[in-house]
Amino acid sequence: MKKLLCKSIALRRTVRIGIPASAAGMQRKISPKEPHRNGFAGIPPSDGFTAHHEVTVECIGVPDARTGYLIGIQEIDALVRAHLAPLLESFFRSSEPIHPADAVTHMGDILQRNFPQAIPLSTIQWSPGPFVNYIWRTSMRDHAIMTEQFEFSAAHRLHCPELSDDENQRTFGKCNHPSGHGHNYRIAVAVRVRTGTGAPALTTGVLEAIVTRMVLDRFDHRHLNVDCVEFAELNPSVENIARVCHDLLSDEITAAGAALDHVTVWETAKTSATYPARSLAD
Repeated sequence: MKKLLCKSIALRRTVRIGIPASAAGMQRKISPKEPHRNGFAGIPPSDGFTAHHEVTVECIGVPDARTGYLIGIQEIDALVRAHLAPLLESFFRSSEPIHPADAVTHMGDILQRNFPQAIPLSTIQWSPGPFVNYIWRTSMRDHAIMTEQFEFSAAHRLHCPELSDDENQRTFGKCNHPSGHGHNYRIAVAVRVRTGTGAPALTTGVLEAIVTRMVLDRFDHRHLNVDCVEFAELNPSVENIARVCHDLLSDEITAAGAALDHVTVWETAKTSATYPARSLAD
C-alpha cells in the first residue's frame, strides 16, 4: 500500500453526549452493552428530558505513514465517554456551582492526562447548547474562550459618496439600491475568561447584558446608514460592522473582568467577517 509523506495535520472529532434528567437514567442507558447506539444524535438516547452536550476534540500531529491515522476516532470517542461524560454528569447534578470556563479547563486537564502521550491533544471545545461554547487549549493555561451568539435585524446601503453613481453601482451592485436592503445579522462574541480559584467569572448573563446594551439596542431594527452615528460616514459593510461591534464591546467587557478576543458577524449564512482576524483553524 502506498505511503504518503505528511506534515502535521489537525484532526477533530465531535462526540455528542446526552445526560438524562434522572441519575438512574444515566447509569442505565450509558451501559456499553446497549444494543442500539446512535452516536450522531448522542449517547445515551433522548428518552424524555435530556441535557445535550457536544465535545469537539482536536489533536495535532503527523499521521502514521502506513495507516494514515493520527488516532482512531473510536479511541477518541471512548476516551471522551469514559472520562468526560461522568464529569459532565457530576457538573450537571452538583449543588456546588462551577463556572463553565473552569469546567472546560477541568475537562481538558483530565482528558490530557488520559490521552495517548504520542498524540498531542491541542484543543477541546465544549458546547452545552447550540449557541454557546467554551474552548480550552493546551497553550491557554490561565483562561478559556467563551463564545455566545446573538442576532439583530438591520437595513443598510453600501455606498461611497466620493465615488460616482456608476462606480458605486459597479462596486456594490444591488447592495447600492438607494432605498437600502435588510439582513438578519448573526454575531458571535468570543471572550477570554480567566480560570482558577479567585478568578473573576464573567457569566453569560453579564455578557448578554453588555451585548444587548452596546450592540443590539443600538442596531436592531435600524437603518445603519440613517439611524446610527457609527455609520454616518463609514460604509456599513460586514467587515466594518464586525470592527465597530468589537470596538463598542471591548472596554465594557474589560470592565466586567474579562477580555474580548474577537467578534464575528454573519451578513448571510455564506458571508461573515471576524475582527481581529482569525483563521478558520482558530
